[in-house]
Amino acid sequence: MLICRDLPSLRAATAALRADGKRLALVPTMGALHDGHIALVAAGRLAADAVATSIFVNPLQFNPNEDLSRYPRDEEGDLAKLRGAGCDLVWMPPVAAMYPPGSATVIDVAGPTAGWEGDARPGHFRGVATVCCKLFLQSEAQVAVFGEKDWQQLQVVTRMAADLDIPIRILPVATVREADGLAMSSRNRFLTPDDRATAPVLLRVMIQAATAIAAGDAVPAALGAGLETLRDHGFAPDYLALVEAETLKPLDARTDGAMRLVAAARLGAVRLLDNIAV
Repeated sequence: MLICRDLPSLRAATAALRADGKRLALVPTMGALHDGHIALVAAGRLAADAVATSIFVNPLQFNPNEDLSRYPRDEEGDLAKLRGAGCDLVWMPPVAAMYPPGSATVIDVAGPTAGWEGDARPGHFRGVATVCCKLFLQSEAQVAVFGEKDWQQLQVVTRMAADLDIPIRILPVATVREADGLAMSSRNRFLTPDDRATAPVLLRVMIQAATAIAAGDAVPAALGAGLETLRDHGFAPDYLALVEAETLKPLDARTDGAMRLVAAARLGAVRLLDNIAV
């Protein structure tokens, strides 16, 4: 497994992996890898001839009130997991390589950035879109693999790549969950034992709300009941909403198009995100 920490070595390595018409898949991550990330690598292996994984804790997507330094980091463990998963290349740039002095360009995506995480974390998706665009262009990968857990992020990156005519296929992979249903996340390690036991309630509430909506119940009533249940279990919910799957526009009633139930709620010191199809 190749490890690159500067752009010239990355471009030489990815050019070799893409030689003779071979396809390269990219798995963008911020490290602290878990089985959900490894599932993305596995999906990349099925979709391409070689897989590159980026590990970069992107400062541009953290707000001033968010603790960038607290984001979990485990370089040795991450590299061991990627070797075991058959990853071909790891791109681990320092901040100065990704954002050299004088960097002045960012990417603002409208549309799917509106609301939800866009409201809760102002500027977050600007950082996501900018770093993903740079990763796509740096690697020249033909496929980029993203998990569905961060549904809004997936739609933002898909919109950005399409609008900028970047020749890359965005490949979504279903959310990987723990045995009790909790969506895997690098931040789950910060849950206390009691909070970890409570955390699966979020998915159960979402399933109940989605089932009620699919059965014809009024959307506001189903969502209101879900929010009340979350609060009763100690969650501080930011939102529980029915949205158009691609645009993230809120829905007050069922439609014939693809719908998604999205949720974010704080439990103790951890903010949990999840979503399911309706």
